[in-house]
Amino acid sequence: MTFLVVINLIVFAGIIVALARLRGPGFTLSRQILTGLVVGIAYGLLLQAIYANSPDVVQGTLRWTNIVGTGYVSLLRMIIMPLVLIMMIAAVVRMRELGALTRIGGTVVGLLVGTTMVAALVGILIASLFGLTTDGLTEGARELARAEALEGRLESIANLGLPEMILRFIPTNIFSDLTDARPTSVIAVVIFGILFGIASLMVAREDERKAAAIVSFVETASAIIMKLVRLIMLLTPYGILALMARVVAGSSLADILALLGFIVASYIAIAIMFGVHAGLLKLNGVDVADYFRKVWPVLTFAFTSRSSAATIPLNVETQVDELKVPRSVANVSASFGSTIGQNGCAGIYPAMLATMIAPSMGIDPLNPMFIVQLVGIVAISSFGIAGVGGGATFAALVVLPAMGMPITLVALLISIEPLIDMARTALNVNGAITTGVITAKLLKVEDPVGQAAPAAAAPVE
Repeated sequence: MTFLVVINLIVFAGIIVALARLRGPGFTLSRQILTGLVVGIAYGLLLQAIYANSPDVVQGTLRWTNIVGTGYVSLLRMIIMPLVLIMMIAAVVRMRELGALTRIGGTVVGLLVGTTMVAALVGILIASLFGLTTDGLTEGARELARAEALEGRLESIANLGLPEMILRFIPTNIFSDLTDARPTSVIAVVIFGILFGIASLMVAREDERKAAAIVSFVETASAIIMKLVRLIMLLTPYGILALMARVVAGSSLADILALLGFIVASYIAIAIMFGVHAGLLKLNGVDVADYFRKVWPVLTFAFTSRSSAATIPLNVETQVDELKVPRSVANVSASFGSTIGQNGCAGIYPAMLATMIAPSMGIDPLNPMFIVQLVGIVAISSFGIAGVGGGATFAALVVLPAMGMPITLVALLISIEPLIDMARTALNVNGAITTGVITAKLLKVEDPVGQAAPAAAAPVE
């Protein structure tokens, strides 16, 4: 560790101490998160400006600051599977009627996939309006290496159709899935939690004494896991500070400028989909300004962490505590939304890539038949994308070959992938939250009296 790295880390530690001292009744967690975001950007910019000719110093500093950011994300990942399992069991036990669970699950999946189809249309439109094509994109050593790696991965999923993807959702070893061993582990744990909850209901109906014990166990386990979530949430400002510093300090200005058109087009498409979410919320009687005020801490974390799965705990807590969504609905929408129907990764991104490639193959990207085919494939792949590893890259690996298109473009965009992926992840998470709110409104779901979740100890705002 060099002297300059030590100085940088001392400054970073001082920022964390100052941020911790801001905590108090007059400075909510939301404000702490915003402060952490802004200061993280400033710290990253300073590192880039001061050490422009000393990249080793920047990398050496980020190696240590990443302990805070990556450590925070790891803590959230640690509680994802226990949270999903316990909350799904609780959802079934609290609803008491399996018909209600079926309605909730069907509505959630329908909204997630439906909005992803709209996102695909937005991606096609924006790519066409900006005139984006593959012309002018160059292949460097890094891009060629990425292309080779993607070709290898493509071979492993080439024979996977929708039936095979759906089969991967079914758990075969719940203990393995609880370790997040497979891309579909979250859905597998959801399925196991539902089955466990159904079995619990059947036992409760057969024996009234056991029924009381089952309800007590579920409520106690829920209270404990939620308390753990809130403890970890207190670290959010510091985690976002470190994550944002890494993103800014580790970005290449040259790469950003070279592909600026695609970046701008992507962000405009993402902004339009946020507007679509807002419109759907407005149609269902939700105060949109108040909604975004309450969810922006969650979106901020999704933006910096680039992980929909890691955002599940914050997602559930915000839906329940801030938006008053029943916990049964919140857990289903947050869990499904992390793997199914992701508006940004599975909708906008592959649609934009297909639209960019189409002219080079003599296809009019605005041809109605092309659009119908692309949107249909996006809808199917958005439902099964978790079966092949998740993320925008694998969404493209499913959609592009299905359209008879090469995957080289995916590798050419490697340099700016993290920058766009941040906004895509925030859109994915907002889609899941929006789905939860609308589902609760449409089905008028309420947690049964006497079976409500324990009261929140410390709301986000």
